[in-house]
Amino acid sequence: MTSTEFERARRPEQKEQRRNSILTAAREMLATAPLREISLRELSRRIGLSKSNVIRYFPTREAIFFEVLNTEFDLWIDDLAKELPARNATPGEVIDGWASSLSRRPLLCELVAALGNELERNIPTPDVREFKLANGAAQERLAAQLTPRLGLKLSATRELVSSAIIVVAGLWPFSNPSNAVLEALEDERLQHSKVDFERRTSRLLKLIYDGMVQESMRARSAG
Repeated sequence: MTSTEFERARRPEQKEQRRNSILTAAREMLATAPLREISLRELSRRIGLSKSNVIRYFPTREAIFFEVLNTEFDLWIDDLAKELPARNATPGEVIDGWASSLSRRPLLCELVAALGNELERNIPTPDVREFKLANGAAQERLAAQLTPRLGLKLSATRELVSSAIIVVAGLWPFSNPSNAVLEALEDERLQHSKVDFERRTSRLLKLIYDGMVQESMRARSAG
């Protein structure tokens, strides 16, 4: 379909196709450039639409990437069920599998890392509310999937899932530094500054998990 035909689209299915083309272009651009370098103007040019035309579907650049993030999050949860170790695995092994699965999804991790300092800075309240509600539902689904594997109460697993998002947001930028930083880290004196995303994510989630288990045991003893 040409851009002219696209601009004349009026039927619901044509509008949905246009919306999907915007999201597809956003994913493709993220494969070759960091999020901070992708402008709404560049994205519009990529799909042959005017910026004003794109805004009819997404009010801001950030709203587009919020949508991509939620889609990627849902797809990851679907795949995670197949990627975790066997049902008789220990909680530690489950967390290792969780961290390993995340490490293989750079697009998801980059978008999570951009949440607090970029994506939430320029988006209308109704849109960010819709995103957070959808993302909250996805987190709930993930918690329900992990709860029987970790031996926690659902409320505790929800907190662990929420903590994992914060861990990813903090670790991902440091484990994927700029070329200048990578070059500097070749200095033997800076080896301690290198961040192995998968290993560090697993370690931090295990520490949080152990703390939750200890807290639960203390609560039972006190009761």
